[in-house]
Amino acid sequence: MEMGNFYAILGAAIAVLLSGIGSAIGVGRAGQAATSLMTKQPDRFSNVLVLQLMPATQGLYGFVVGFMVLFKLGALGTMTAISAATGWIIFAYCLPIAFVGLGSAIMQGNVAIGCIGLIGKQNKEFGHSMVMVVLVELFAIFAFIISFLGVMLINVG
Repeated sequence: MEMGNFYAILGAAIAVLLSGIGSAIGVGRAGQAATSLMTKQPDRFSNVLVLQLMPATQGLYGFVVGFMVLFKLGALGTMTAISAATGWIIFAYCLPIAFVGLGSAIMQGNVAIGCIGLIGKQNKEFGHSMVMVVLVELFAIFAFIISFLGVMLINVG
């Protein structure tokens, strides 16, 4: 395997790992708040489940970018050898979703925790809660677009 392939695959791994770790933290913490609320108000399950799931999207974005790198290299069949410079470029394009995914998933989990508390007190505030949680998601979407388009537009052949 060429060093370029190594750098590209390392970038893919970092994208998947960091965004996945952030999602696990965000979903886990929001899940703790959700179960706490449900001990007293089990009828709120569907609302708190949606809020708990929101930080999981960053892990999905990192997974898609990681998969696209492997697809681009032909790792699912005969792998295309790329230069070290191209590998570093792909590595760099994996970083936005890796780091923004990590941070935004954790912060989105924090917002979801607050929103779960709000729903516990005022069930009619689910719509407002979703807006607050989705606002954090926007930054992950921006990072995902940069990572995805960057990887897709690199010519490895």
